[in-house]
Amino acid sequence: MSGKNEWYIVDGYRPSPQPDPAALYEGHESIMILNPNAEDAHVRISIYFEDRDPVEDIPYLVPAKRIRCFKSHEKEVLGGLEIGVGVQYSMRITSDVGVVVQYGRLDVQQSNMAYMALMAQG
Repeated sequence: MSGKNEWYIVDGYRPSPQPDPAALYEGHESIMILNPNAEDAHVRISIYFEDRDPVEDIPYLVPAKRIRCFKSHEKEVLGGLEIGVGVQYSMRITSDVGVVVQYGRLDVQQSNMAYMALMAQG
């Protein structure tokens, strides 16, 4: 079985989507989960905040031999939870089969933009 069963994204921070209406790109965060295995991955997402209780064990399915990607503003993926712009948070992702997790953030607050992609801590 490939991948790991537990991952952490510690530096979650949702950037503003668009400071300038003429901007070419939209600021966002993406969480990519790869399931390289022959069986579906039943994932649980927990989100931790500085100033409030965590939201834990949000279910998410990653089919066998597929990748699923979601953005932190997609509250339908996060069980109705809305992570506001500028909110600092951390995320724990667990799975019943090994998966690989990557995190990306595009910040368009400055004209030179910044894109960051990194592997979650497994």
